[in-house]
Amino acid sequence: MDHDLIPEIALDWHRSGRGAALATVIQTWGSAPRQAGSQLAISGAGEIMGSVSGGCVEGAVVVEAVDALDDGRPRVLTFGVADADAFAVGLACGGTIRVLVEPVGAAMPEAMLAAIVEARAARRPIGYGVHVETWARRLLAPADAPERFRADRAGMEETGEFVTLFNPPLRLVVVGAVHIAQALLPMARLAGYDPVLIDPRETFGSEIRFPGERVLHDWPDEALAEVGLDARTAVVTLTHDPKLDDPAIIAALGSDAFYLGCLGSTRTHAKRLDRLRAAGLDEAAFARIHAPVGLDIGARTPAEIAVATLAQVTRALRRG
Repeated sequence: MDHDLIPEIALDWHRSGRGAALATVIQTWGSAPRQAGSQLAISGAGEIMGSVSGGCVEGAVVVEAVDALDDGRPRVLTFGVADADAFAVGLACGGTIRVLVEPVGAAMPEAMLAAIVEARAARRPIGYGVHVETWARRLLAPADAPERFRADRAGMEETGEFVTLFNPPLRLVVVGAVHIAQALLPMARLAGYDPVLIDPRETFGSEIRFPGERVLHDWPDEALAEVGLDARTAVVTLTHDPKLDDPAIIAALGSDAFYLGCLGSTRTHAKRLDRLRAAGLDEAAFARIHAPVGLDIGARTPAEIAVATLAQVTRALRRG
């Protein structure tokens, strides 16, 4: 089973009659190794999937989860350690974590968990909010917490509500099967992205040059319509060919993609903007384009340009 399928596993355990509880990190201080939103599923038999700390805290959480399944009540657990004892319980340099434990059905409604699983299967972002004093619960859409969804940041609100997010996986769509793409796609995968390469030129986007990669040989506007662009998608154009780059740029600017980067010098970009103006785009749209693509780190080789590009994509995701 996949460690990323925690809600699906919990729902399956619950529906099969084995019982299930979800444990979620809701706050951290110091050097806790797992961030807010990290989850652990626990069955009534004590089986586990996922992690809330990476250490012995899991053992205590499992005990509390089994108790929660018996009494049907949610609870918030707090674990804090001094530096001298930190390594033994998985809090590498000392720290404190708070963990919410919710038995499915008795506390967290099965219908809510099922809605989360359904949304994930459809690649639709969804959030789950629970007030840790009143135990009021709700499902959230991106419009309810836009900054949290964009940054993929679970956490406590000042109201006492904890919000955890179930965002679709990050995607990087690259237009142009060039040397930079050969370095950028595997780098993106290591950084947690699901990369897609688009190039109608089959000689460029061959299996030999891009082994194991998802390559679409349609024209960019058609391919992007098939892929779908959402707020968890970054788009990078690398071909220098207006017939390929411009349709992709126009499609990205008409979408919620969180990043659009375009290869080319300042002079090349100026000509690009002239073409886009003629196509009816305005200055507000142009402000979304990162060009020349990548952070200015003095990159020269294809691999260095890929590093600079991925760094800029990361900054756009995390800092906006």
